[in-house]
Amino acid sequence: MRAGGTAARRFTATPDCLSSRPMTPRPFPSPCPARKAAPRAARRVTSFAACLAAALALAGCSTVLEHGGLAPEATYSASPANIASLTDVIQSQPNDPQAYNMRGTVLASAGRRKEALIDFNKAVQLDPKYAEAYANRGLVHRQDGQPDLAIKDYDAAIRIDPNYATAYLGRGLAWRDKKQTLKALEDINRAIAIRPDNAQAYYNRGLLYQGSAQHQFAIDDFSTAATLAPREADPYLARALSYIAAGDLKAAASDLDNAVQLDEQNFAAWTSRGLAYERMGDKQKAAGSYAKALNIQQNYAPAADGFRRVGGEYGKTYQAF
Repeated sequence: MRAGGTAARRFTATPDCLSSRPMTPRPFPSPCPARKAAPRAARRVTSFAACLAAALALAGCSTVLEHGGLAPEATYSASPANIASLTDVIQSQPNDPQAYNMRGTVLASAGRRKEALIDFNKAVQLDPKYAEAYANRGLVHRQDGQPDLAIKDYDAAIRIDPNYATAYLGRGLAWRDKKQTLKALEDINRAIAIRPDNAQAYYNRGLLYQGSAQHQFAIDDFSTAATLAPREADPYLARALSYIAAGDLKAAASDLDNAVQLDEQNFAAWTSRGLAYERMGDKQKAAGSYAKALNIQQNYAPAADGFRRVGGEYGKTYQAF
């Protein structure tokens, strides 16, 4: 069942998709590097294998379901007006650790991580038993590429509250950043045991299984995450990639239909959808998906390569559904 409507959508691949303008840097490898000539069948196999490897790499990127920090205060809008209002609260209550923690979460959500760290530092200085502030600071350290500092903060949060599921999840993600998969799995398992309704934990455990090519375990976790967070595209995209790896292209295509309807600007989902339909032999939907990905992210190599493989023509309109 699709997550959204079924109205037909058409996308035109415009020539400027291959313009000389620089592409926004992405942490995704180019999936289809140039190769010496090979027999046609061999080229198809190696091309698909390389593209699949790149598609699986997409699942490891930071997503909505990856946090492991930013306690409930993070739901507050990161607007300048709200930040100013929280600053007024701090000025009137300069010894309130919750006020600093709340402003820190809003600043972190706005990408102002250096300022957020100052607030979290102040919060734990005022209240050394403030587990949420340690976890929030841990997330900022992890986002800054400092997993060791993040682990130290998550350790502190867990010592204060041994049943703090968010801290176990955050520490697990920090261990994953350090490529300590077993430690990551242990912490995420603990987070799930404490909070079995935590979609983030199931999603991230699924990524661990996927990275280890344990695709059935990954599929099970992504399915649970999709049930718990049905309006998020990430579990559908990740599950689809494991379905592709397992050879179930029909299930993958269904998940990718859901993913692109939940997040229509997700060029990675459109590219993966193109790959699934290409492998199924539906060149019209594959070309439409690749064209949409290129309309969102110009010069995105996996989509451009796929578009060429299915005989896509720039300036032509394709039906994606």
